[in-house]
Amino acid sequence: MLSDELIIALIKCLKELRLPTVRACYEEEADRARKETLSYEYYLAEVMEREREVRRHNRIQRYLRESKLPLEKSLEVFEMSRLSSMLASQINVLIEGSFVERSENVLAFGNPGSGKTHLLCAIGQELILRGRRVLFTPCSLLVQQLLIAKRDLKLPRVLKRLSKYDAMIIDDIGYVQQNREE
Repeated sequence: MLSDELIIALIKCLKELRLPTVRACYEEEADRARKETLSYEYYLAEVMEREREVRRHNRIQRYLRESKLPLEKSLEVFEMSRLSSMLASQINVLIEGSFVERSENVLAFGNPGSGKTHLLCAIGQELILRGRRVLFTPCSLLVQQLLIAKRDLKLPRVLKRLSKYDAMIIDDIGYVQQNREE
């Protein structure tokens, strides 16, 4: 067993290093390691893996919140039967996300109510699950934000904030009539 002083020092160290999951599970994992006579390295790997997994989960939840995606528009509830087989295979390629690495734009065209927004939101959620940062915004709102930033001389700051996203889904870009400044 560890002495009280050692436990206090360990907890202080884990707080300072910002390892909350390790702090929460190290005793349980240490007991298991003793019972199963696991190596020090295996114990350490198990504890650190739990920390990594919790951080990954928290990061995904944070990315989903900040994306402003309508979470009810997921791939699970999208009717893939509405798509041709060729389009369905293209969706799988988009979900993979290689277009993001190549900085390629993806445009979705179709009649109103055909599921473009739903499908793009679903793809955005899948990209987030793969660790990408995505932002969903209506075109009109984005244009307003940029015009306000320009007026307030904060355009570089807003553009820098937008540049942190790996992908942006700009909804209804074709429905907005814009003047020259916009």
